[in-house]
Parts: sequence; structure tokens; C-alpha cells
Amino acid sequence: MRPSFLRLLLLAAAGAAAVYAMVFADLVLRARSAYLEGEKYMQWAAQPELKKACYEVEFAREKSRLDAEKSAGRMPEAEYARRLELERFRADENVAESSVKYAYHWYKTCAELFSPPESRWVRLSREKMKEALALWKKELDAKKIPYEDYMLE
Repeated sequence: MRPSFLRLLLLAAAGAAAVYAMVFADLVLRARSAYLEGEKYMQWAAQPELKKACYEVEFAREKSRLDAEKSAGRMPEAEYARRLELERFRADENVAESSVKYAYHWYKTCAELFSPPESRWVRLSREKMKEALALWKKELDAKKIPYEDYMLE
């Protein structure tokens, strides 16, 4: 009976270690994804033409899907025009949105939701979060949009 108990104990410890390792890996990978999303938005803030190109590609993809539905006879002309106008509106709104705001929120997500463990991505996000918040405040000030600090959190 003794070796059987020891074997079960070791198996339970190995199982617990495996679960811990999987949770650790999941959190680190999620933190990396959130950090990289923040970096994408910061790059878009520095180079708005990249953001516009991305959403234009997305619009073209959706337009071709709508064109295929229309040509197959599954969509009337009025519906096509309405949905195409909606897709154009979505693309324009996405381009007009503040990239710095989204960068800040992705960095904040990484720092708050995916720690502990204190991974490389969490540390980088905490640093970049301060920079993004300062840029966002500067952007709001330039547009003369009133805000209080608690509104940005």
C-alpha cells in the first residue's frame, strides 16, 4: 500500500505542476498579445497612414464579400447599398478613433489583467502605459476636449 500512496502523491504533484505551468504560459502569452496590440496602436498613432491602409483593406474585403452576395442574387440592390454604406461608416469611424487611447487601454489590460506573473510583457506595458496616457492627454488637450483623470482610467 505504501508505494501506491507515494505514486499517487507524485502523480498529483506532477499534475498540479503541469496545471501551474499551463496557467503561467497562458498568462504570459495573453500578456504578450495585449502588449503587441498596444504596440500596433502606438505605431498607428505615429503613422496614421498605416491605420488607414489597414481599415481600407478590411473595407475592400467586406465589399468583395457583399459584391459576391449581390451577384449571386442573395441580396437586393437597396440592401447592398445600405450595407456598403454601413461598412464605409465603420471604416471611417475606426480611422477617426484615437489610436493612443486604444494603445493605453491595451497596455493597461496587459498590466492589470495578466499579472502576476510579472512577465517581460507586463513590465514593458507598465512603462508604455504612462507614455500612452501622456500622449492621450496631449491629444485631448489639442482637441480641446475636457476631461478629468478619473475619466481616463
